[in-house]
Amino acid sequence: MSSLGVGKEEHVDAFITNRSGIHKYAHSGFNGEDWFLGKIKTLTNNRYNHLLTIACNELLNNTKRELLHSERTLLIVSSTKGNINDLPNDPFDSTREILLSYLGIVHRPVILSNACVSGVMAINLAADYIQSGHYDHVIVLGIDCISDFVVFGFQSLYALSNTPCLPFDAERNGISIGEACGIVILSNQQGDGFSVQYCGGASSNDANHISGPSRTGEGLVRAVSKAMKRTGIAAGEIEFISAHGTGTSYNDEMESIAFDRLGLHKIPLNSLKAYVGHTLGAAGVIEVIISLFSMEKNILFKSIGFSNNGTSKKINVIRENENKNINIVLKTASGFGGTNAALLLKKIA
Repeated sequence: MSSLGVGKEEHVDAFITNRSGIHKYAHSGFNGEDWFLGKIKTLTNNRYNHLLTIACNELLNNTKRELLHSERTLLIVSSTKGNINDLPNDPFDSTREILLSYLGIVHRPVILSNACVSGVMAINLAADYIQSGHYDHVIVLGIDCISDFVVFGFQSLYALSNTPCLPFDAERNGISIGEACGIVILSNQQGDGFSVQYCGGASSNDANHISGPSRTGEGLVRAVSKAMKRTGIAAGEIEFISAHGTGTSYNDEMESIAFDRLGLHKIPLNSLKAYVGHTLGAAGVIEVIISLFSMEKNILFKSIGFSNNGTSKKINVIRENENKNINIVLKTASGFGGTNAALLLKKIA
């Protein structure tokens, strides 16, 4: 669920038609400024709890009860802020309470909150749990909501765009905040319908700055290099990159340098931030889901908002939707504190 709608069909339609869910919201800034946000219009005052409740109902309607209630199933929540309204108390208390009461899961949920790489790291962690033999299934739920805390915080960093964000474009000037919830299930058994193989992943920290990325792309280079080494997948085998692409000057520049250093600069890539906004801890999960849509439908989705290359290293940003058989996908993420993460997915023949 995002500003584009609820469920697979609404999102596939939006991406095929290149429709954005980002709109101008009057007086949304600290001093009453108008900002472009990817808001879910149907959410009530306690946006986070409402969205989490909707997610639980969707999960109940689309998942077998024996999987949800099994001792061999774990649930990981990926979120940067949780229910920010609960501060100064634990903002994840309501998360645990809602998940346990609604879903009847056996184990206490694991909370992973590591800035904007949370989603990709949560999927990597889920795979580690399964590969270790501790669980057969791990549900990863990525969720974050728009709040004054987040909007005002990015505004104080001069990081918000005064237009819908333009990832990797020469005219980009910041991010558009969004909100979303997405769910993926990792399993040691192939599921019904379309599914892909998780090949492997890795994370790193460039230790550069509390909010600014490495100028050399070192952290992202290390994360992607480790992921490729662990999976045995070479740069030339990757057919599509789902990049982080926030639309800020420093992030997009760093990514272009990293992809150039990795020999991936010719691989088609996109950023989904101009569709739904930067959904923080949900971003990695949402963007993996959209990558699965690309693999299933054999479509490379256009990176809307991109016209002219705005990074020092040229990268192959997708300008128009393209029909293409996609077998191997690289998903990357970068975040505050110098965090970086990557994972590789492969279509099951």
